[in-house]
Amino acid sequence: MFTLRKATTADCALIHGLARQVFPETYKDILSAEQIDYMMKWMYAEENVRKQMEEEGHVYLLAYHGKEPAGYVSVQYEGKDLFHLQKIYVLPRFQGKHCGAFLFLQAVKYIKTIHPAPCRMELNVNRRNKALHFYEHIGMKKVREGDFPIGNGFYMNDYIMGIDIAAEP
Repeated sequence: MFTLRKATTADCALIHGLARQVFPETYKDILSAEQIDYMMKWMYAEENVRKQMEEEGHVYLLAYHGKEPAGYVSVQYEGKDLFHLQKIYVLPRFQGKHCGAFLFLQAVKYIKTIHPAPCRMELNVNRRNKALHFYEHIGMKKVREGDFPIGNGFYMNDYIMGIDIAAEP
């Protein structure tokens, strides 16, 4: 049902456009409009997406339904045997159609291709985000929580969730 391709810097505008559709919708009941605007610029301005790819080691994977973009995931190497799932978002019309699970599994598969030894993947999720149940359902566990300043007086109030990724046989 869904296909995948690895994004390149030529996809920065596409990722920005997808984020404009899904990010504000995801957080409208959790964050203020001012914080959403701030975070959109901080994380999703085209030049910041490019910087994430070129300088910070983020790898974006794009999910498609036919020829239509449906969502994206971003993974970053964080340290010895540790990866961070930075972003995973599905357009509203594809939510509930297993695109999120597809992207999550593709992120794990990607990590296994570049790091065949056992490792861990973690992610931050807002403590009030309904996606928390999705992450628990696919096997992630809460490992800690924190309130992280992101600038302009805003905070991310998150659980950090983790999952162990087994070595390839």
